[in-house]
Amino acid sequence: MRRRPASLAIRLTVSIGAAIVIVLLTFGWIVERSINNHFVQQDVDELNAVVQALEQTLATLPPETAPTELRQRFAHAVSGHHNAQFQIISSTGSLIYASPGSNLGRFSRLAQPVKNITVDNVGIWQADGETLRGAVVRTASDMTPGSEPLTIAVATGINFHLHYLESFRTYLQIVTATACLIAILATWLAVYQGHAPIRRISREIRRIRSDQLHIRLEPHAVPAELMELAASFNGMIERLEDVFRRLSDFSGDIAHELRTPITNLKTQTEVVLSQSRSVEQYREILYSNLEEYERMAKMVGDMLFLAQADNNLLKPEQVTIDLGAEIRILFDYFSAWAEEREVGLEAIGEPVCILGDRLMVRRALSNLLSNAIRYTPAKRSVTVSLSAIARNACVRIQNPGPIIPAEHIPYIFDRFYRPDASRRRSGEGAGLGLAIVKSIIEAHGGSISASSTAEATIFEISAPLAQYKSL
Repeated sequence: MRRRPASLAIRLTVSIGAAIVIVLLTFGWIVERSINNHFVQQDVDELNAVVQALEQTLATLPPETAPTELRQRFAHAVSGHHNAQFQIISSTGSLIYASPGSNLGRFSRLAQPVKNITVDNVGIWQADGETLRGAVVRTASDMTPGSEPLTIAVATGINFHLHYLESFRTYLQIVTATACLIAILATWLAVYQGHAPIRRISREIRRIRSDQLHIRLEPHAVPAELMELAASFNGMIERLEDVFRRLSDFSGDIAHELRTPITNLKTQTEVVLSQSRSVEQYREILYSNLEEYERMAKMVGDMLFLAQADNNLLKPEQVTIDLGAEIRILFDYFSAWAEEREVGLEAIGEPVCILGDRLMVRRALSNLLSNAIRYTPAKRSVTVSLSAIARNACVRIQNPGPIIPAEHIPYIFDRFYRPDASRRRSGEGAGLGLAIVKSIIEAHGGSISASSTAEATIFEISAPLAQYKSL
């Protein structure tokens, strides 16, 4: 079973919440690092102050100072630095002085002496359960002959700083976790409220039924991000409404077209059965009924053809078709009917060829020619023009006759379309011929258009030329 994708609210909440969590964690890490760096700099400043005080004391000590006085002077020098520990070591490695309780011997031997204490060269170690930060400084003093260099190992306890950082880290984690939860909850609420227009649109869409296709969404009443969605939905509803209307009309037209031959058959049968008839009379009635059956069979065949076209089931054969030759064949076929109606047939233009299904193309041209001949007055002519424009073959079938009002031109290719509301048809056929023509032309990748003026009615077909369609 295919897993349903996560909802938009969850996706947005997770993505925005993750971004907020990362920002808060980064901010907490920066704050913690800043405080730690502040403490380090504070310790370095204290160590430098201790070293400076010791150097000043060493510079003012007279030679052969008594140990008691030496202790007093050094204690006085670092009197303001309670956590400071230090040792002063001669160049030979002997201990000159060590502050009470200091344990810097191992550190002074392992650490690399520096000239100035900075954040980058201080070290951290533990001794007797206490964490210290310190450095070893090399200096000179008048206490030794020739001002031999002395080594000062100085350190300060940082347990207080570490305890503070630990408690601050715990507090920061709690605050960050709480802030993340609040931020995620606020994000979810914001996303939920932000999706309110979508839920409102969904409710409006659910109200639409097949008998309420007139309902439209108001694009200007929704946020800008949903305006295109609302406009697209309205366009879809308009197309559905048009399809439902055409389907309803189509059903009524089918019923009307089938009712006429069925009524004729029923009436003729009732008349025949009302009294005894001769064999010849029965034969005539059967021939009349056969015409009605053929008419219904043709109508059903046309509707099946259009149903195939609607479902993209028409698969034209791809053979080269000489349109000029097809027009001549159709002229020969319609010549007797045209002579009977005193209508002339004329073909002009250059030879053009297309790729397609010969029978389908012949059927389309036949429908157009039969219509043109039917509506052309006597003593006038139907003209078929062939030409090649750009990469398309153009066929123009022109006939004089009654003008088709401009408001009906866009609908003449619809099935069963009638300009008059009475649904009466003066000519033959069921009103599916032009719809079939359009389906055939579009199945061949072409298009058809119509225009009508007081001088003539023109149907123009455009389809790709054979040499270009095959590329």
